[in-house]
Amino acid sequence: MMKRIYTRTGDRGTTGIHGGERVEKDDIRIEANGTIDELNAVIGIIRSLLPQEHDWQKLLHHLQRELMVVMSHVATPSAIRDKNPNVLSPGLAAFCEQEMDTMTAGLKENGYFLLPGGTPVSAQLQFARTVARRAERRLWTLNRQDAVPEEILSFINRLSDLFFVMARFDMQQQDWPEERWQAFAYKTKKK
Repeated sequence: MMKRIYTRTGDRGTTGIHGGERVEKDDIRIEANGTIDELNAVIGIIRSLLPQEHDWQKLLHHLQRELMVVMSHVATPSAIRDKNPNVLSPGLAAFCEQEMDTMTAGLKENGYFLLPGGTPVSAQLQFARTVARRAERRLWTLNRQDAVPEEILSFINRLSDLFFVMARFDMQQQDWPEERWQAFAYKTKKK
């Protein structure tokens, strides 16, 4: 028999964090973690849209697992973070950069802001990009109150960039035209 999922401990507007402390449900730590959780769910949607044998399944699965570790560290106050049994993988930002470099090498030049959309996978990747940006903003707010590991801040920043590149890559692979909004201003300025 499955253990019941509800505990009723949050019915008064608080929730527990790593270490046993209870905080308000709208505490910035909970807001940041909730946004990372949302991002992980969007990645799950993307995976559901891809065939099981797609090259990105392994990549996205890896990112989901890393985000779970990130969430455990965000849920842990910095004073006791060294007691967290979940180990942050080193070089997560560099990992994202390598993935982007590989994909970017095959992309056509783009000098425009693009409208999000296109293929279902591309549209979801653009959504993941925006959720990652929101997570990054929430993490920086938390960082002003309680230090967030620098590798987490860098990873979430690169993750949003990776999703943008993946969205463009999917569009190009599907031979789907990108919808341009306007040219980058710095590329159109007269010298």
